[in-house]
Amino acid sequence: MMLQLAWRNLWRRPTRTVLSVTSITLATLLLVFMLSFQLGTYDTMKSNALKIFDGMAQIQPNDYKDDPDIRKVIAAPEALSKAALSIGGVTAASPRASSYAILANGDLGYGAAIAGIDPAQESHISTLAATIRKGRYLRVDDSDAIIMGDALARNLKLSVGDRVTLLGSAMDGTVAADSLELVGVFQSGLAELDRQLAEIPLVRFQESFAMEDKANIIVLSGHDLASVNDALPQLAKAANERGLVVRDWGELQPALKEAIRMDMATSSFLYATLVIVVVFIILNTLLMSVLERTREFGMLMAIGMRPGLAARMLWLELILLALIGTVIGLILGSTVTLWAQKAGIVIAGTEGLLAMWGLPERLYPALTTTSALVGPVAILFSVALGGLVPVTRITRLEPVTAMREG
Repeated sequence: MMLQLAWRNLWRRPTRTVLSVTSITLATLLLVFMLSFQLGTYDTMKSNALKIFDGMAQIQPNDYKDDPDIRKVIAAPEALSKAALSIGGVTAASPRASSYAILANGDLGYGAAIAGIDPAQESHISTLAATIRKGRYLRVDDSDAIIMGDALARNLKLSVGDRVTLLGSAMDGTVAADSLELVGVFQSGLAELDRQLAEIPLVRFQESFAMEDKANIIVLSGHDLASVNDALPQLAKAANERGLVVRDWGELQPALKEAIRMDMATSSFLYATLVIVVVFIILNTLLMSVLERTREFGMLMAIGMRPGLAARMLWLELILLALIGTVIGLILGSTVTLWAQKAGIVIAGTEGLLAMWGLPERLYPALTTTSALVGPVAILFSVALGGLVPVTRITRLEPVTAMREG
């Protein structure tokens, strides 16, 4: 009965109701789309940054992250890689060894980060092979091959087919020396990698740096970042049994994680401002309704209606108004987002800025349960909570005074 009365009261002023519903609908649509677009952009940023080299997670010796010493190793990395692959969500596991060394070409010499990788597994983890601009990527049957970033090759004045000398410190403290053939030059778009990184086959690295069959880290990947994150507890258990730790994407890319956190904090302030504006518009409408119906409420109380019942009816009208707007906004927002999720969005004139953040020209929103519901729920809750202010005015009305004021 009360629901029917509340519904009828809403449409006593159809223009006001339609305008209020429209404002809630537009706000909900914007929140759903904007949050989905933001989360989709974050996913793209994380995916692009991690797939280049770091992977979605890593198994490392306990303090390797803070002090990446070649002597901090994982024994029997192949066995641990197989154990990781048996965990759901993990689709690739690749042992790596790494150290700093001098690469020399005649009188020219530059420091570089040398990574020993397994070419068979690396293709499932890193997209570095797709950035080769000259020559080719490492192959399983390569023996003395090396690839490096274009800036490093340019500094050393090397071309594909030239030989380069490697000088470093082996795991046992002896000198690691080798002569390698440059078979490929990559251009990742990340200045640090292009200037410092070189890769050689893991077997060759183990021989040159006296590592036997050991590795420094195991790089992990999956169908997506969420599936790898879900597997982290099991991975951590397997790693801890061997005295190792698992590093998630945030630990591998702390700067990116902090940038996303700061951007989300700023955006949350803007979203909160939008919700507050909408709530004030609706509450202003509700207050006008209360003032217009003061005489009506006074008459209802005079014939026996309890003030609390009248207040609940008014509050129910507000909830119905908010529900209509948020449901319509959720449907429209989800529809627009799903379309954009398939087609992508190109923002003209932002190519340079996007490239700086490792983003493609076409961006894709990601409609999730979180992005779909956070906005509507925030509006519903804020309207319901804010509506208590004018609604409580009804409970303080005196029938005689109300009829006189009306």
